[in-house]
Amino acid sequence: VAPARAAPQSIATGVALAIAGSIAFSGKAIIVKLAYRHGVDAVTLIMYRMLFALPLFLLMAWWAERQPSARAQPLTRSDMLGIGALGFTGYYLSSYLDFVGLQYISASLERLILYLNPTLVMLLSWLIFKKPLQPLRVVAMAISYSGVLLVFGHEVSLGGEDAVLGSTLVFVSAVTYAIYLIMSGQLVQRIGAMRLVGLASSVASVCCSLQFLWMRPMSALWVPSEVFWLSLVNATLCTVVPLVLIMMAIERIGAALTSQAGMIGPMATIALGVWLLDEPFNAWTGMGTLLVLGGVYMVSKLGDR
Repeated sequence: VAPARAAPQSIATGVALAIAGSIAFSGKAIIVKLAYRHGVDAVTLIMYRMLFALPLFLLMAWWAERQPSARAQPLTRSDMLGIGALGFTGYYLSSYLDFVGLQYISASLERLILYLNPTLVMLLSWLIFKKPLQPLRVVAMAISYSGVLLVFGHEVSLGGEDAVLGSTLVFVSAVTYAIYLIMSGQLVQRIGAMRLVGLASSVASVCCSLQFLWMRPMSALWVPSEVFWLSLVNATLCTVVPLVLIMMAIERIGAALTSQAGMIGPMATIALGVWLLDEPFNAWTGMGTLLVLGGVYMVSKLGDR
């Protein structure tokens, strides 16, 4: 919830930051789909994205380490193991599955599946920590999932098994990221969000580079120049910059309002997909998007209680 004494100007700034961050995040799927047109594969593409982002992640971690709170809370061996596990699960594995899934489905469906994340966190919390589910939360989840199934059903009728494979990969990506969010709670409180993101993302960058060296010959480094530029944009404007913008928004208006402002993300992905990728916008996509956003909005409002 936004701070009680936050000035209207501060709230407006926070909402603007949240919207900008959400739109920037939504561009990732568009950039990936554009890069695939140049014949690059997921292993190479995610390697370049994370390699270009690594200096910025290291800078983020360095800046966080210099803060007084970090100096008062040095990293323990347990912290480092936790950072490594979270970096592998939440940033490397989740991102890789997402990139592979985008080879088979539209950017619009990918964003809608990933936007189920709040409901996945709620379901996993119920399964792992036995947190009770309110009936209204179950209704909200049913609404969101019906929206995804609506768009998914339409894409299956067009893409067949490819759409099933792509949707499954992206859904598992969303699950792994939800696991990261649940398991990172205590570590975030101990070492700080900026510090955790910088260090865990650096771990993920190393994992992506090692995966490339293991699975691809060095000759695969040579890709069309367009892929370099798209990867640079993906690493900066669609990865690091939105992370910082969202953190700044949360600092000003709180996580709940930031999440609600971020609901523009799927709409931005659909608009960019229609504009840049020539993806169709039809009644199935429109109705599915409204259902997903409605269900997630209900979950976020219920989470405030």
